[in-house]
Amino acid sequence: MNVNLIVAVPHIIHWYAVWLTILIGYRQNAKLRRFQNFCCPLFIKQTVLSANIFSYIFHILLFYTSTFSSSYEILAPVKTLWAQRYKIFDKNILFLSLFNRKLACFAFFPYFCTIKPFNMKRPISTAAIIALLLAIPTASHSQNPFLPLWEHIPDGEPYVFDDPDKPGHKRVYLYGSHDALRTEYCGRDQVVWSASVDDLSNWRYDGIIFQSKKAADGSLLHDSGKGDVLYAPDVVEVTENGRKVYYLYPNNLEYGRQSMVAKSYRPDGPFEVCNWNADGRTTFGCLGFDPAVFQDDDGRIYGYWGFSHSHGAELDPTTMCSVKPGTEIKKEMVSSQEAEGDFRFYEASSMRKIQGKYVFIYSRVTKPGEFGLPASNYTLAYAYSDSPLGPFTYGGTLIDGRARDTDEQGRVICTATSKCNTHGSLAQINNQWYLFYHRHHDTTEYSRQAMVAPVDVKVEGGKVIISEAEYNSEGFATDGLNPLERQPAGIACYYTGPEGMQHNYPNTTFSGSYVKATYKDDEGLDGSMSLNYHHAPVVNNTAGSTIGYKYFNFDHLNGIDEAQLILCMKPHGIKGEIVIMTDSPWQSKGGKTVGSLQLSANDTTEKEYEINLSGLKGLKGKHALFMLFKSDTKRASLCDLYNFIFKKKE
Repeated sequence: MNVNLIVAVPHIIHWYAVWLTILIGYRQNAKLRRFQNFCCPLFIKQTVLSANIFSYIFHILLFYTSTFSSSYEILAPVKTLWAQRYKIFDKNILFLSLFNRKLACFAFFPYFCTIKPFNMKRPISTAAIIALLLAIPTASHSQNPFLPLWEHIPDGEPYVFDDPDKPGHKRVYLYGSHDALRTEYCGRDQVVWSASVDDLSNWRYDGIIFQSKKAADGSLLHDSGKGDVLYAPDVVEVTENGRKVYYLYPNNLEYGRQSMVAKSYRPDGPFEVCNWNADGRTTFGCLGFDPAVFQDDDGRIYGYWGFSHSHGAELDPTTMCSVKPGTEIKKEMVSSQEAEGDFRFYEASSMRKIQGKYVFIYSRVTKPGEFGLPASNYTLAYAYSDSPLGPFTYGGTLIDGRARDTDEQGRVICTATSKCNTHGSLAQINNQWYLFYHRHHDTTEYSRQAMVAPVDVKVEGGKVIISEAEYNSEGFATDGLNPLERQPAGIACYYTGPEGMQHNYPNTTFSGSYVKATYKDDEGLDGSMSLNYHHAPVVNNTAGSTIGYKYFNFDHLNGIDEAQLILCMKPHGIKGEIVIMTDSPWQSKGGKTVGSLQLSANDTTEKEYEINLSGLKGLKGKHALFMLFKSDTKRASLCDLYNFIFKKKE
């Protein structure tokens, strides 16, 4: 059987469905989407596949190699395509490049030009195809969260490594746990995402890099066939015999395998366990919870770990996981949350070296009343030293996941989820330092997503000074989001309710707006970046709720005074109003009302709603956008918000 055809056919089926979706319109309802997905294979009967199919396959192969610059393994996409029921997600799958629409339209010409839809006597024209492809609403990868909204990668450790498939080029690799279990932390696999340092808006799924399912002899570790649950990992790059080697510390907490280490010759894996004991089912080593491993400039290796109490040690480079002979573990490397002082270590160890200083990043429990809020471990902090194992000096807070702000009366409030955990680290990319961390959303602690923010790093007078990052929607779009590009509602960085929120581990109860977690295999959804799929909507928009986005760059509106804000949403039949403000949700703090939308008790249709905006002329540069929900009906959601875009008035 021709393998190329095996690869192409599922693509053809999927893209016929995409064509149909475009034809119907992206405002179709969920039932119609499910009908389309179910009937998709039948529609192939309506497609005329001429000799152009061979040209189509050629373009596919060409685009694989030119887009991803990786060795093309012809069988790799087959397994993924069929395993995911024709869904388009694998590191080698061309159709992920829908985000690169201008390139994609050329690759699809040979196929699309053979389509004869229902009741049409000739194929769709090339011009029509270009228009259709360019009209598909897609989301940028730049904003926070910077991975697809259906992906949940917390505990991120970012590293800039050489691209193994493109000599002379570098990529940012993000290693993290995988919140795929939904009812508990993390998952049974670890995946990696990466992006070229030259394009931080285009993140690529590099696939599963590690699972702990089998013992050394290939037998199952569990009779069920399931793998161990893997928590927050770390990776270190070393050179052995002139060759770069990557060691993954998957943070396996299964009894007897807590110190597991895996090895690969590529940063994107796959990784194989390299520290089995003689029994082939347990591993040896000293590393514990939340391991971090660091290689110093002199080649010496250090490990860090701990929960509530921090530990560090120099590692034996021959094992990469045990204490170096003649040295010992340093306990309480920085003081615990239970001790006096400012360190207040909780978990999430990570080490970086910056201008000769050793910078230890970790999750810290704030003091009661610190920042005007209750104690919380939803903050990342740092300490620094002249030695890899200390003594350390406390540096300060790197990010507060609660997105603290002040209300109209000047009281400190949480403007995002109020109590959860965090984990992350620093990476310097193109001379800019970024802090990678994660956010919590939805009503449990089990749906965390990767976030990023720029920070300033200075070493002055023996001190390491790192600015506190702002919790916002920008991500890598540090000049501000483009208001003329459609944005998913789920990038909200500010969501409050009339009565705040209550946390009772592992659940959070919101009195108002919050971002709902969705996954690519949810009914009616897909692993796509297309905004046709309503991933991570903002829901529970009750009277007195506010959602906000920081920041939009209003220079893109070219100084116009009037525009429209188009909201794609589903009202719930409650009479009310959505008020649009800039800069602040309070006029007394500089907020400005620029428009509003009246909702009637008869509004229940999912569609685009237009809001006329005025008073925009003075807005230059970056400004926050807020949506306030008002109604006489209390404790009932006015709508579910999916996405939105500004539009210049004609």
